[in-house]
Amino acid sequence: MSEAFDAVDRQLVQATQAGLPLVARPYHCLAEQLGISPAEVMARLARLLESGIIRRIGAVPNHYAIGYTANGMSVWDVPDERIDELGELVGALDFVTHAYHRPRRLPEWPYNLFAMVHGGSRAEVLAKVAAIAELLGPVCRSHDVLFSTRILKKTGLRLGA
Repeated sequence: MSEAFDAVDRQLVQATQAGLPLVARPYHCLAEQLGISPAEVMARLARLLESGIIRRIGAVPNHYAIGYTANGMSVWDVPDERIDELGELVGALDFVTHAYHRPRRLPEWPYNLFAMVHGGSRAEVLAKVAAIAELLGPVCRSHDVLFSTRILKKTGLRLGA
């Protein structure tokens, strides 16, 4: 689709950039706020996703508030030619919230696969990381876990008025 980013798209992004309304029918609420139909809200969001203007629509939970007080970014040194395959395997685990490929920074930083793991304790996170290590097997040359020491505010692009 080559439709341009118009004024209504901008209003929609501004209306959702802090999150969807916490109501039973958020798209209907947005539609009322913007003076368009719920179907148009959904169609515009789908087009913005498809075009890459927005990357995703999803929940961003506060892991601490739901009981996950230990948060570890596991980092893995795996063969670059298998990164997509291995990243999909790791990302499919129910205890991995996100997994992605990052460039190595040799010689100090050999890791190219990152996977976020949350748990109620460091021991729980380490047990989950051990499960990833078992899944990857000998293809994984090394790994480590970087534990969070503070909460950082997560936000995306913010459009001004």
